[in-house]
Formats: sequence, C-alpha cells, structure tokens
Amino acid sequence: MRPTVRLAKEVGARLGRRALLFRLLPLACATLLLGAQARTPDAAIAELLAADRTFSAASAHTTMLDGLASMMAADVIMPVPGRGFADGSAAVRAELARDTLNATSRAEWSPIRGGVSADGMHGFTYGFITVHRADGTLIPGKYLAYWVRGADGWRVAAYKRTRRSPVDVDTALRPAAAPRAMVAANRDTSVLRAHLESVMQAERDFAAEAQVIGLGPAFTKYGSADAMNLGGADTPGFTFGNVAIAEAVSAGSPPGTSAVDWGPERALVASSGDLGITFGFITPNAEPAAGQAKPRFPFFTVWRRASRDAPWRYVAE
Repeated sequence: MRPTVRLAKEVGARLGRRALLFRLLPLACATLLLGAQARTPDAAIAELLAADRTFSAASAHTTMLDGLASMMAADVIMPVPGRGFADGSAAVRAELARDTLNATSRAEWSPIRGGVSADGMHGFTYGFITVHRADGTLIPGKYLAYWVRGADGWRVAAYKRTRRSPVDVDTALRPAAAPRAMVAANRDTSVLRAHLESVMQAERDFAAEAQVIGLGPAFTKYGSADAMNLGGADTPGFTFGNVAIAEAVSAGSPPGTSAVDWGPERALVASSGDLGITFGFITPNAEPAAGQAKPRFPFFTVWRRASRDAPWRYVAE
C-alpha cells in the first residue's frame, strides 16, 4: 500500500470517523497519483501541498487538538515562548491543550507556499490558519511547518503558529521553492553529518556576523530574495524578502549593532543537502537585571541552497 493511501486511512482512524474517510477519498486519490509521479519538482511540491490540505480537511471535522496532532511526526519539535521547545507529539499536544478552549475548537488552514528538497524527503509549507471556537468566535492565524516524508507519508517535524490581525490577506498560492531536478536519497551517514554541520555553521556565521555588521545587514546577507518571516500577532500577513525582513527585525536598532545573539543547538537536513532546519535560542545582548537570568527565546530557521556548493540562505523563519 502506498504511503499516501495510508495517510488518508490513518487520519480517518485517528479521528474515529468512518465517514471522514469517504470525504477524504478525492484528495487521497489525487495524492496517490502525485506520489506515483513525484520524480519531478512540480509533482513533489504538489504532493506536499496536497498532504497539508488533506490534514486540514480532516481537521475541519474534529477538535483542534486531534486535527493538529494527526499530522505531527512522533518526534515533532515546536518552540514554546518562555518554555523552550516541546519535544515529541505528546509534549506538543500537551502545550496545545494548555489553552483549554482548544479541546472544543476546530482548526483548518491553507498553505500559500511550499518547498521541497531535491531528494523529495524534506519540505516546508506556510499559510493561514483559522481556529473556530465552540461559541462561533473565529481566531485568525498563520503557521510555518517543516515536513519529513517517511513510511507513513509526509509528517510535520517542526511547527509554529501565531495569531494575526483579523483583516483580509492575500491567500493566493506563491511560486514554489522547487529544486532544479530530483535526485535519489543519499544513505551515506558521513554525507548527512557533513550537511548537518554545514547548515548549523550557516546559522552560527549568521549570528556572528550580526554582531559585527549589525542585525539588518546580516539579515539581508543571509536571507534569500524569496524568504518569509512569520512576524507577530500584530501583523496580518507575512514579511517577504530578505531586505524587507532585515528592515523589520532591525527597526529601532542603531546601525551596525545587534540587540540579540543566537546559535543553533540541533538541526535536520535533507540527504540532498539543499534544505534543512536549525533549532536554537535567541538571547539579549544586554545584561539582565541583578539577580535575574538572561532570557532565552526558542527559534527555528528553515534554510535552502541552490546546490551543495552554494551558500545556505534562510527561506522561512
């Protein structure tokens, strides 16, 4: 049985609704066809977007907790402001359950962009999510997900979301972050270790250079022209492009300075060495008040490069 067929069946079983399977069959069949042809970049992107939409369609018929949990990998990682990272699906679900209204809410979402690695095994999506409270209240938000394709199909390996201003946003699908061509997965562990180190070093270099040339110039240099910044709850949409992101994150900072430092502590990377994600903590450069510990803010960065010889550039954060 193909992984994409198992995806639809597993979602239906987890949510305990036999009828749900029949509602998902059209999407599952479309995904099945894509899975058989995903040896082209366009097909690989379409398969990932179809998986994201399939989970959203399932989530619309169950609770927010079950809907989000169904797409998470067992070892999923989610940053939790003020508490570090939630590691694993059980920890992520527990964090989501801290808001007791989530147990009776529904969530549905739609991606506006996707990207995949050349080996077709890693990818990312981001878009807009709406939480439907039991009392009819709508909570608009936005999300970023990093995916890994395994025996059960695409599953979310890293996830974050935030609320957004309740105004109209552009939900049109943006051009995909697609590789030039698909390649076979590389099983050489030494190659994978080299890729992991290289993407973590890119994050280290990014942070180190920000201390020298300033936060804005570093964000411009290490970002891609098609990069995305999730932004906060006070912004309705995303910030696009390394220049605009640099201006946003450095607003109010004197030129040539950085108010923060950061570094990676772990990473995931595709065997093709062209897509990866780093996880770490941001710390203020200012000394804390007497008797206070310096705060640490969890982050993750999605990195992409055109080839194994090209420099890494952040593409979503």
